[in-house]
Amino acid sequence: MSENQHTPITAGHTIQQWLDHPKGGPILRGFLEQAGSDIEQLRPALGLPLGNLVEMSGGRMPQEAIDGMVLAANDGVMPETATAPAAAGQRFTGRTVIVTGAASGIGRATTRQLLGEGARVIGVDISGQRLDELAQAEDTEHLITVAADLTDPAAVQRILDAAGDEIHGLANVAGINDDFSAIHEVSDEMWSRVFAVNVDGLVRLTRAVTGRMLDKSAGAIVHVASEAGLRGSASGVAYTASKHAVLGITKSMAFMYATSGVRTNAVAPGGVATGIPMAETLGEFGNARLTEARGNIPSLSTAEQQASAIVWLLSDEASNINGAILANDGGWSAV
Repeated sequence: MSENQHTPITAGHTIQQWLDHPKGGPILRGFLEQAGSDIEQLRPALGLPLGNLVEMSGGRMPQEAIDGMVLAANDGVMPETATAPAAAGQRFTGRTVIVTGAASGIGRATTRQLLGEGARVIGVDISGQRLDELAQAEDTEHLITVAADLTDPAAVQRILDAAGDEIHGLANVAGINDDFSAIHEVSDEMWSRVFAVNVDGLVRLTRAVTGRMLDKSAGAIVHVASEAGLRGSASGVAYTASKHAVLGITKSMAFMYATSGVRTNAVAPGGVATGIPMAETLGEFGNARLTEARGNIPSLSTAEQQASAIVWLLSDEASNINGAILANDGGWSAV
């Protein structure tokens, strides 16, 4: 979508962002027309910064031409640009990131790492008590907590209201496991419950957040899938199907928004020492089959190890990573 006319645009903005800019778009198109070129020739490079055209053109587009377009798009004023990428520990300063499942396990570890790197975090969890404990432990104004059940459609607006107009990142960590049942023994209740949280809740929040990111032509989203999204021997049919759905959503989003400034990736954890709640009664057939396969798990990981991968994918260091499924499983997926 078009940016506000008063928004500065620099050589560090992508070619697509220039095309979408109310002043930058006509200037760039006019320059290309005068040079005997057109947008179609630049289509593979739409996600690159405008300044890269100097090197890509082999000297046919000098730096002076880029500077001239930047000046023209900003009413004769050269806007300030960052001289170097943010160092580790400062990567999220001034950025707002939503984390679901923020009060425990991987979500809590992700929240803490983001806060440590300067982010303003909207921590979402179904447990208000655990959120209060998190807020007391972190003791920072950069953490805004929202107690919300993601299966409730009304929860989305409360999360958006807490985040504000600009959302830079979303980590969809919240999820529930099933009872390890195979398809011939899974109940309608278990199937519906798992999909309501792992798929429907994720889609509902992501849909709303993506709309705001598209308004700014920028954003990074990470879905937490599972080893169960890569194989059929990690959990029951409901959880396995839900995490395969998450990977499909990831790939669809990565394709759909590849030229719109919004990146989407997924992390697929293996065994994680987080104490995820289990069903009181397990599927007899399915659990027996899965027990045979658990010997292939090479090791358990920590929540912090999973969070590090999520935070990296949300950061600018992963700016060229889109549609990736990162198996953070200690090599389980290689078995």
